[in-house]
Amino acid sequence: MKIAIILGTRPEIIKMSPIIRECEKQGIDYYILHTGQHYSHEMDKIFFEQLKLPQAKYNLDVGSGKHGEQTAKMLAGIEEILITDRPDVVLVQGDTNTVIAGVLAASKLQIKIGHVEAGLRSFDRKMPEETNRIIADHTSDYLFAPTETSKTHLLNEGIPTERIFVTGNTVVDAAYQNLEISKYGTDILKKLGLEEKKYFLATVHRAENVDSEERLGGILNGLSQIYKEFGLPIIFPIHPRTAKMIGEFSLKLPEGTRLIKPLGYLEFLQLESGARLILTDSGGVQEESCIFKIPCVTLRYNTERPETVDVGANLIAGSAEKIIECARKMMESNSEWENPYGDGNAAELTLRNAVIGCNIEASIIQNPEQIHN
Repeated sequence: MKIAIILGTRPEIIKMSPIIRECEKQGIDYYILHTGQHYSHEMDKIFFEQLKLPQAKYNLDVGSGKHGEQTAKMLAGIEEILITDRPDVVLVQGDTNTVIAGVLAASKLQIKIGHVEAGLRSFDRKMPEETNRIIADHTSDYLFAPTETSKTHLLNEGIPTERIFVTGNTVVDAAYQNLEISKYGTDILKKLGLEEKKYFLATVHRAENVDSEERLGGILNGLSQIYKEFGLPIIFPIHPRTAKMIGEFSLKLPEGTRLIKPLGYLEFLQLESGARLILTDSGGVQEESCIFKIPCVTLRYNTERPETVDVGANLIAGSAEKIIECARKMMESNSEWENPYGDGNAAELTLRNAVIGCNIEASIIQNPEQIHN
């Protein structure tokens, strides 16, 4: 059996890293196809090395661009590789344009598709990611749902239960494995002069937050109120887009908010795990804060990670005026929630079900009479 792991962004590399390691551990024949959706493979070489992962076998280096243009380039490149180096199953993760290109190319070639992190829904069709999730889920043969909630979403959309496997989320595997790797590098808390549980962490990057002067200004005001009330510094690794819009809108940085340059993934994991409270509009950060038992306030009106809210790890601030209210509530949290994303064996379960599924399909093709057994 051969598996093709298709990825193109650093979040995909992170969440696929446990699956890659599990393939290595089990001696499964596989290869990595990197579309280069966010970075060229030259830039990502260091990232793979930091995570102690083998380099991608194929690199498309498509770069950024409009959704249609970027997806088309990836679709053409992926198709050519899958024809030349045909796998039994393609694995994709999440909700990116790389995922859409991967599932379309594989489905046209009649190659089985496994969607890792299937069934997430924000129910906001204005988000391009939501469209990508839905298309990927309804095209894939094996849907690896991180939670029972995700499985319910898939069932409600008419996807047969036999195609759905609740595996937990590979983000748990990745968070624990990669935090351990990070201990052999820089101690970011020491570098920044911080003590554990004596700082807040903020990240803001989504267009709906940073492209609106009213919305971005409201978030900064919320950070100001938090500092005045709790007196702890707010560490803000600033996304280039966010920095640009703060300048364009001539917004004032609040007292107590400390801007720092964007961090590498391993350093950011350390910063997350040591924070007292996290404020973010990132889905991945919501998950990681939940895993590390760090209270979280989500700076959005919705989330495709409702499980974090259900277990008490996260509150959705919605309007900027509610940020301080949500922060107060989460500061009272005892952080004793149960992690809804599993116990860190999602990669093993994902591969096991992918292999079993492909073997069953192959057996039925060779022995059609088994269809009735």
